[in-house]
Amino acid sequence: MKHLPNLLTALRIVLVPFYGWALLAEGGDNGWLRFLAWGIFFVAMVTDKVDGDLARKYNVISSFGKIADPIADKLLTGMAFIGLSILGDIWWWVTIVVLVREWLITFVRMAVVSKIVLAADQLGKWKTTAQGFALGGLTLPLRDPDATSFWHGVGELFFYFFEAFLVVAVVLTFISGFQFFADLWRKRADLRAA
Repeated sequence: MKHLPNLLTALRIVLVPFYGWALLAEGGDNGWLRFLAWGIFFVAMVTDKVDGDLARKYNVISSFGKIADPIADKLLTGMAFIGLSILGDIWWWVTIVVLVREWLITFVRMAVVSKIVLAADQLGKWKTTAQGFALGGLTLPLRDPDATSFWHGVGELFFYFFEAFLVVAVVLTFISGFQFFADLWRKRADLRAA
């Protein structure tokens, strides 16, 4: 049980290229492969939740987990953002801005981890959930050109629903980013004053 959280984190990293392949194969036009990509994404997101819960429950905090867990998250969501941008389902500017924010905070968190502890707050967890829900939904073959007219209409409706959810995720991404840096500056000031 002690090593299970780290094994789940490693599994998430291993799943990233398989997700990317299934999403992008055949130009993203193969509905079955898109469903496979969604399944891989879903499993990876569940392992993220499970490994965190297990680590907290059994108090298994490792140096590997501290570094690999956020990297695994960023690799998975990064592949989703980039892959969906390649397919034209997400604007490139959204992908670039979100990924710059995500990696910047990850690097800052790693750089200050020995001096300042910055635990993920509730807003950050909502952001992660919203991103996962939106990216997972947009991974599905919702705009399949070979679909019947009924499914095509329903698929378009769901596509725009997940796009709207992505807007919520992007807003939460920015707000939680500002909150992260405000918390960092406050803790640095407290550290200097001590």
